[in-house]
Amino acid sequence: MKGDLTDRATLDAAIKGTDAVFLVTTPFQKGTAEETKQGVTVADAAKAAGAFVLFTSVSNADRSTGIPHFDSKFEVEKHLRAIGAQATVIAPVYFMENLFFTREQLKQGVYPLPLPPNLKLAQIAVADIAAAAVAVLIDRSRYIGKRYDIAGDELTGEEGARTLSSVAGRPFQYFQVPLDVIRKARGDDGVVMYKWFETTGYSFDRALLARDFPGVKWTSFEAWAKQLPKDVLAAG
Repeated sequence: MKGDLTDRATLDAAIKGTDAVFLVTTPFQKGTAEETKQGVTVADAAKAAGAFVLFTSVSNADRSTGIPHFDSKFEVEKHLRAIGAQATVIAPVYFMENLFFTREQLKQGVYPLPLPPNLKLAQIAVADIAAAAVAVLIDRSRYIGKRYDIAGDELTGEEGARTLSSVAGRPFQYFQVPLDVIRKARGDDGVVMYKWFETTGYSFDRALLARDFPGVKWTSFEAWAKQLPKDVLAAG
């Protein structure tokens, strides 16, 4: 079924007859207010249809981060609670797959991030988000009403560079990208996020994730890097 996340009529038609909705919103096309509207509209349609909602938010969005595209997702979380929807929230940290945006730098043996080289950043493989989602959808009664910050690994930029060097068999150097570059690429929202990473950063409970998601083998950055196509880490 084709629909529009802000068009209730199309959502009613799409959700009719289903018992669960997996919801992913995005602020990067029309802004954070539009993202919240997407989530609220889907939540209302799912509630009306009696469908369970699995919402993919972002880690620590419930902790007043002040990051616009975190806050917009938390508004959706609050709405799900307010309307009494049967729902679970999984909230991933920084995607390991963001590495793909730096292919040109990787060709030159550079691993870039806008963070100090010794600052740890929690990361997750997208496949692990999918695995957690499957676990929830298969046994939703176990997870209804709960919220999980999910992550697979936590490492510094220097550790990431050493890992890539080991996996690729050639040296990588870490480079701290200036925030002015981030501002040009992603605006103030991106700058606020990376400043928050530096001053506060993600938090997650490894023991809780191991207990509540026993079937998910949370992927380390090294294991993830070893699965990359060879050309991603090849010299340019």
